[in-house]
Amino acid sequence: MVVDLDAFDANADDLVRRAGGTPIRVASKSVRVPALLRRVLERPGFHGILAYTLAEALWLEEQGVSDDVVVAYPTVDRGALARLVASPAAAGRITLMVDDVAHLDVVDSVRASHAVPVRVAIDVDAGLRMGGQHVGPKRSPLHDAADVVGLAEAIRRRHGFRLVGAMTYEGQVAGVQDAVPTQRAKSAVVRRIKALSLTQLEVRRREIRDALAATGAELEFWNAGGSGSVEATVADDVVTEVAAGSGLLAPTLFDHYRSFDPRPAAFYGLPVTRRPSPEVATVHGGGLIASGPSGKDRAPTPWAPAGLHLTGLEGAGEVQTPLTGHPAGLLAVGDLVWFRHAKSGEPFEHVSTVQLLSGPRFVEEVRSYRGHGLAF
Repeated sequence: MVVDLDAFDANADDLVRRAGGTPIRVASKSVRVPALLRRVLERPGFHGILAYTLAEALWLEEQGVSDDVVVAYPTVDRGALARLVASPAAAGRITLMVDDVAHLDVVDSVRASHAVPVRVAIDVDAGLRMGGQHVGPKRSPLHDAADVVGLAEAIRRRHGFRLVGAMTYEGQVAGVQDAVPTQRAKSAVVRRIKALSLTQLEVRRREIRDALAATGAELEFWNAGGSGSVEATVADDVVTEVAAGSGLLAPTLFDHYRSFDPRPAAFYGLPVTRRPSPEVATVHGGGLIASGPSGKDRAPTPWAPAGLHLTGLEGAGEVQTPLTGHPAGLLAVGDLVWFRHAKSGEPFEHVSTVQLLSGPRFVEEVRSYRGHGLAF
């Protein structure tokens, strides 16, 4: 695995420009390399981490990577919760995400007292409701102001909890390409859905904010958006911070957005191990398929030398990946072929170390979460 620091830094600068002064909380799920998290957090415009598990958040806080970590998803990890409520320092720096009273019950099940208050934020559904259908990630059951206020009041009545934030992740805006050259009709529909989503969500965010304020709730932050929606998200004055992570490394699923044009920054190299025919070169391993709905867009892309293609019969395999295309005939056993992954962060689960490239030279080898012996 290689990360091009010049591209990484350029992408970070572009995210800051797009955010227009609104702080960016780094989505660690899309990075998963502590050295890179530290690097981006040192840049003006970035503050805090949006983690994906509580165990991860605890480790990041213990290691001093960040003193402001929001866990983006509800947790039922009782072991991690027990560690949280046993540490006043960690509990003061980590915020849990909730969308159900049941999440509060799990926290209470691991503690004998309420001496250590637990910071919580409410995850609000940010999907588009249209014609009786729901378009967007299936996350929170809370959609309207009444739903959110109901949970906020339940939190207020419970000892040992403090409501400090809210989240509205509009994944149907932030995480879907809208300018795919080979899918012009679909891209037009996606852009229409995005526009409708933003219009509806702006109204709903304001209603929820005002309803919470009427109950006396004082939120420290309102998190929203992602790499693909930075400008649109920060245009809403309810939002106090935007999340971003994939825009730093620019995987292939972020190649075709109208709003930004990031520089690919993460690659993995695979050696040619055999030549089954003059037209085919086979590399070792490579089948790092991205999560999400199965399809060709979830497969890795041969990137350099340019012009290589996966085969329809084998695709990207766990132990071997045959490649066709003109450059295949020019490759020798031992040559490296460079690939890009479809999603950001996920390929680092397969390696323990990452080579950092600056200009023409490798300047440092750093460890991924996996290299630290961690699997979150």
